[in-house]
Amino acid sequence: MTNTMKRLADRLMKTPRRLWVVSFVLFFMLGGAFSLSTPMGASPDEHAHIIRAAAVARGQLGGTEVMVPHRVANIDGNFAETGVQLPAWYEDLKTVNSCYVFRPERSAGCAPGLGHSAEQITEVTTAAGRYNPAYYAAVGWTSRVLDGVSGLYLMRLVSAAIGAALLASAMVAAAEWHRRSITVLGMLAAATPMSLFMIGMVNPSGAEIAAGTLVWSSVLPILMSPEPKLLTRRLARLGIGATVLISIRPLGIIWFLGAVVGGLLLQERGALRSVLSRKSAWIWGLVVAATSASALAWTALHPDHSVIDTPADLTVRKAARMSFDSSLTYIKQMIGYFGWLDTPTPAAPLLVWSTVVLLLAMLALCFARLRETVAVLGIVAGIILIPVVAQAAQAQQLGLIWQGRYLLPFAVGLPITAAAICVKRSPVNGMPWRRLVALSAFSLSVVNLTSFVWALRRNTVGTEGSFLLLHAHWSPPGTWLLWIVVYGAAALVLTLFVMADDRSLTPAGSQLGTGWALGRRGQRKVAPAA
Repeated sequence: MTNTMKRLADRLMKTPRRLWVVSFVLFFMLGGAFSLSTPMGASPDEHAHIIRAAAVARGQLGGTEVMVPHRVANIDGNFAETGVQLPAWYEDLKTVNSCYVFRPERSAGCAPGLGHSAEQITEVTTAAGRYNPAYYAAVGWTSRVLDGVSGLYLMRLVSAAIGAALLASAMVAAAEWHRRSITVLGMLAAATPMSLFMIGMVNPSGAEIAAGTLVWSSVLPILMSPEPKLLTRRLARLGIGATVLISIRPLGIIWFLGAVVGGLLLQERGALRSVLSRKSAWIWGLVVAATSASALAWTALHPDHSVIDTPADLTVRKAARMSFDSSLTYIKQMIGYFGWLDTPTPAAPLLVWSTVVLLLAMLALCFARLRETVAVLGIVAGIILIPVVAQAAQAQQLGLIWQGRYLLPFAVGLPITAAAICVKRSPVNGMPWRRLVALSAFSLSVVNLTSFVWALRRNTVGTEGSFLLLHAHWSPPGTWLLWIVVYGAAALVLTLFVMADDRSLTPAGSQLGTGWALGRRGQRKVAPAA
């Protein structure tokens, strides 16, 4: 049985192009399952992003500023939203979930249906009106193709496809390492259930997380495992990931620089010089710089005029302490916190996922040299301290609004970096690597499916309903059983990637597996970029 699975894995990973296609299909199945099994309005702030996307698709990059009273994180305020002209039924998106949001014991069956008449146009406000329009233009066109809920589900699927494409490219980058099973495990550990949930929703966080994963997966092999014949396409992946990451919000510049600094700490001697000698590196550098300038200019031209009644006693020190005390909650939110952050995944998936990531990190520290130790500990420190510093600096203006998913584009660097160090420094013999990696990957697939079922259960029967989802009060298109099968199959097939042949080629000292650097007649060549 094991040999059969290994042969299947080798066939799936025979060439970069095939691996990219297979990975895209699998990640799209995972994200798409969340897209079609989650009711409209059952994810954080999705209504605001849908309205923004529909408006951008109709040429409305801006709009009229409207002050709307809200209560966010137990703090009242008048928030500056953007008024746009859309069919009146888009306004219903704001309240369609009101009977069950923040009430996880209630299913989505109580929610009314959405209309779809495009005849009556009215002003609809969105809290996302100041955000960079790039992501919204990429997904919003679907609202012009299909009207009503069908168009919204299609919008979600386009978002899932964008995230899947970025993650598939990250998977190819992970598979280009010698002893690739370990780096593929690091990639799988980075793709948490929360990441997959977000790429399946209409929310720029999903694409941001996937782009952050691609950036980390690309920058490390460029500097840690130089392969001149692969440098051009590795730089292309890094440039694409950075462009998407930065175009979503200016905070992406910080996440990108964090990955670059991590890569520089881990680089081999002469790797940076080799990169800077490539014309493609300078071209992509100019693209990333232009994207950064554009993102900063957009933010500067669209300031937030919200007025929030923050408590007078919410000092910098108090905000920092409260944020630090919430660190464990933020980590849980990075692994799985569904609905409107009202449905945490069970303890077992949290424990298993955390154990795999910590195992990679601890093994990396065991084998790491000084600079590599600094890189791993620096990422860990950033995961803890970035929310503390960010909220302490902005608590008086924004309140305590941090969520774990905001940090995921940076936090994915921990398992990816740890896996890369293990590949580079750990002995080939002396540890049961094959068995350890296979068991870890299989454990991740099981708890990934468990988390999906838990999120589905929250919407179909409520958190106090049947564990077998019997007598569902709400059912997704195609029934809940179909999406459990789809999600479970994709999660399990991804596990096969860690079982592929790790052997490297001997000609010219290549570090790539058979089929990745040799042609059918044995001539050396490099497969097309994925």
